[in-house]
Amino acid sequence: MIDCEGLVKIYKSDDLEVVALQGLNLKVEDGELMAIIGNSGSGKSTLLNILGGLDHPSAGSVRVGPWDLLKITDEELVKYKRETVGFIWQNNARNLLPYLTALENVEMPMMLSGKVDRPYAKQLLEWVGLKERMHNKLHQLSGGEQQRVAIAISLSNRPKMLLADEPTGSVDTATSDLIMGIFRRLNREMGITIVIVTHDLSLAGKVDRVVAIRDGLTSTEFIKRNPNMTSGGGEEEHTGTGLQAVHEAYVVVDRVGRLQVPKEYLTALEIKDKATMEFDGERIIITPPKSLGG
Repeated sequence: MIDCEGLVKIYKSDDLEVVALQGLNLKVEDGELMAIIGNSGSGKSTLLNILGGLDHPSAGSVRVGPWDLLKITDEELVKYKRETVGFIWQNNARNLLPYLTALENVEMPMMLSGKVDRPYAKQLLEWVGLKERMHNKLHQLSGGEQQRVAIAISLSNRPKMLLADEPTGSVDTATSDLIMGIFRRLNREMGITIVIVTHDLSLAGKVDRVVAIRDGLTSTEFIKRNPNMTSGGGEEEHTGTGLQAVHEAYVVVDRVGRLQVPKEYLTALEIKDKATMEFDGERIIITPPKSLGG
């Protein structure tokens, strides 16, 4: 569904240039439920905006299904955003129109496409647990209920991919679990590809695959382990991430052999800008460079 290779995004102003993505590589399979994590400024929101057709890449390649987002025309972009991708913002004010009911909010994207389907709009609100609240206006709904309306809106035009930007960032733990349950059900029953951007590691632990982004590049992947896998078989321990119980960690190697060594490893070895690398036939060993003074 998603294939990014050497993806670059540069923001320019009169006297400033910021490289948000520095040649990022990412593949997401059709029907996958996955999360992207990263610190503030890592590039994860920039990536989400590019995938959503809200921002244009500077270089590299990025394809979503049959669409080439580097070469897409303005007319094609409208069709792409209407038919291929659904978007859920963290801020409910960007998802919802306050003077409409929940049902009318879900129908609004249908109206813009000229394909209003009220039975389907009602079905979507039932799927997210709002059957009895569909005729309520937004001020009559809680924050968690408003976020569930936003999920229904994102599905109103039957997209093939759902992008969620911190979808549980402003709700409590119980509501967060409810929203993740909705995502899993939609993924399983509709086969829709779901990409969640989050800094919440407990949320990331509830998906099949997690990709960590650092400094505009993919750095680490966490892939859900085989449930029959026993501990001690080369598993990485990431205490405090919330991922160590169910995911296996991998350092990502791109097509030209580059990888990002976890920052905590470099700090422990006191490695800064150079390192010595050796291969003993089975392992690659990275150590601090020996003193040039001898």
